[in-house]
Amino acid sequence: MKRILLSLVSLPFMLGCVAPAERVPLQPLPENGQVLPYPELLTRVRAQANAANDAFYLNHWNEVEDLARGIEQTARFLSKAQEVPPKNKDILNEVTSDLAKHARELKAAAAAKNEKDTTEAMKQITVKIRQLRLAD
Repeated sequence: MKRILLSLVSLPFMLGCVAPAERVPLQPLPENGQVLPYPELLTRVRAQANAANDAFYLNHWNEVEDLARGIEQTARFLSKAQEVPPKNKDILNEVTSDLAKHARELKAAAAAKNEKDTTEAMKQITVKIRQLRLAD
């Protein structure tokens, strides 16, 4: 009985010691590849922005720069995506252009290791991605 009780009490502690899973790095999109669906690209750019935020938190500046390049590339692909929701068609070119611009700003800020500018660029990227969401 004591063993069972001890096992049940220690189980939450053992589960809490499991390391979080590593993120699978996203591969660059092929520049002359096929046009991809909007939902897939939107999910990709959100994952890139989240990973950039995590890397920024850890001061992994080179990783932030690489992710900014990926965000810029995904923004270019988003502007040509298939299956764009009707509510997003009118704003797509403007928002993806702004998204690419903010990704370039993020890349420059990360290269300079400028926390203030990196934070501002990350904020603007998040705002643009939010404008592109599928549902309200």
